[in-house]
Amino acid sequence: MKAAWKNRNLQLYFTGQVISLVGTWMQQMALSWLVYRLTNSTFMLGVIGFTSQAPSLFLTPIAGIVADRTNRHRLVLITQVLFMLQAAILAALVWTNHAQLWQLIVLSACLGAITAFDLPTRQTFLIDMLDDDEQLMSAMSINSSINTLTRLVGPFLAGLFVTWAGEGMCFFANALSYIAVIAALLFVKANQPVTPVTKKNSLAQLKEGFFYTIGFKPIRDLIVLLAMIGFFAMPFVVLLPAFARDVFHGNATTLGYLNGAAGAGSLVGALFLSSRKGTKDLSRWIMLGCVMYGLGLIIFGFSSFLPLSLLAVAVIGFSSMTVLAGSNTVIQTIVDKDKRGRVMSFVVMAFLGFSPFGAMAAGALANYIGVGTTVAATGIVTLALGIIFGTRITRIHLYVKSAEIKQGIAEEEVEMSVVGK
Repeated sequence: MKAAWKNRNLQLYFTGQVISLVGTWMQQMALSWLVYRLTNSTFMLGVIGFTSQAPSLFLTPIAGIVADRTNRHRLVLITQVLFMLQAAILAALVWTNHAQLWQLIVLSACLGAITAFDLPTRQTFLIDMLDDDEQLMSAMSINSSINTLTRLVGPFLAGLFVTWAGEGMCFFANALSYIAVIAALLFVKANQPVTPVTKKNSLAQLKEGFFYTIGFKPIRDLIVLLAMIGFFAMPFVVLLPAFARDVFHGNATTLGYLNGAAGAGSLVGALFLSSRKGTKDLSRWIMLGCVMYGLGLIIFGFSSFLPLSLLAVAVIGFSSMTVLAGSNTVIQTIVDKDKRGRVMSFVVMAFLGFSPFGAMAAGALANYIGVGTTVAATGIVTLALGIIFGTRITRIHLYVKSAEIKQGIAEEEVEMSVVGK
């Protein structure tokens, strides 16, 4: 496996991403704390989680078509500028004491709409910067490592910033952080393949991508898994402010510790994935990740002892990285190149599209049965999902090996007669 970090494009891009993502995680934590401080409602935490992700359910299929038909380099630049403007408006509202709940909801919805176009485009653009396909696994691992490292640093800084200077400083820092990634993107030279001229309209391309995705059983299995993880497992994140203040009787710094523990676990997961050669047995680790994810949620839900809860959150972070990055890598390996943008849009739609409904449901349920019982219940469901997914890993493993053989990465022959596309 060739090391992607030697690629000049990725050196520039990842340097900008490190700075930008620290700001992103700072804003995410500060926004949830601000909403809970203003409303004292777990339901409103769910509402903010819903509005920040719901646009993905409707817009990512369109974004996938755009990513396949336009200049992805230019599109990523546009989304970063829009992210910067959104953060700057948030900072201005807080600093002028004009921040109201409806404004935060609207700005969260705007963030979700931008993200719907950014994520599938950026995932595909990452491949456009590679020198060859053998760098894919390395690039994905580095990208995941950066995301999780910044998830460790960003919330910790946000806890300090909120305690000392208020939420507005976090939003302002995030706006400034986008300057780094925008500057890096201006110097990147992408190698986007020339898309053949097509007479198909957008609707036809969308249908083609949809039927390809649901007809390709391994991709369909992984997308269904990600949708269920997004609905049942991920919403615990929106409830963390309630845990920090009401269960552990802390402040924004406590929330920073919880988010930081999740980031630390994710970083270990990313380093673990990056140490692996190729995608051998990756589908089995996705299954194990689901099982560990569920167990971590159950422990966290029932614990009121902060050190044990931090350990549980770290396990959750490790598991989520294994499931999400592992699934992403498998899909990127086996998908047809000309359909990557559309397929990745369905991946984002499945995960981020179902997460807001899970967040809304978790926030409402927590008002009645408590945050701890709610999270523990989602852990039981996640554990069951891992067991069910375990019945499908052989089929996925065979398709991965076949794709690697076609790309010249693997030499071992596999028998494909037992699976169907």
